[in-house]
Amino acid sequence: MFTTKVLSSSDLSLLLNAADDVFDNPVDETLAREFLADPRHHIVVALVDGVVIGFASAVHYIHPDKPPELWINEVGVASSHQGKGVGKAIMTEMLKLGKRLGCANAWVLTDKNNIAANGMYKSVGGRISEEETVMYEFSVVESGANREYN
Repeated sequence: MFTTKVLSSSDLSLLLNAADDVFDNPVDETLAREFLADPRHHIVVALVDGVVIGFASAVHYIHPDKPPELWINEVGVASSHQGKGVGKAIMTEMLKLGKRLGCANAWVLTDKNNIAANGMYKSVGGRISEEETVMYEFSVVESGANREYN
């Protein structure tokens, strides 16, 4: 059995106690503290005996001409707990949080071939956008300190 919790800035110790394969990398205490301190960053976790076995992270943002939105950045569940409703419970809680924050909608990106993620997102009411969205990635790290533009 697991429980879900929306973490606050006082929950750093919980975030630092994650199962090995929940996040892509080990949780960095400095980054975790900064994340939890930012009022527009949100994380919902699933816990078993005080250990994070799943999470969803999100940012709610505003724009000058649009109502607030919730961008769900990432969802992860420990392999030992996949297929047990953890992701669905986390997403359900995250969507409730988005509603409490006054967000007009929420969205997440995933790969078309990620069958488990697609099934889970559909199970909580998600639908594939009718837009032909293309994602671009940009490296913002320069290899040299000074770069000239012509």
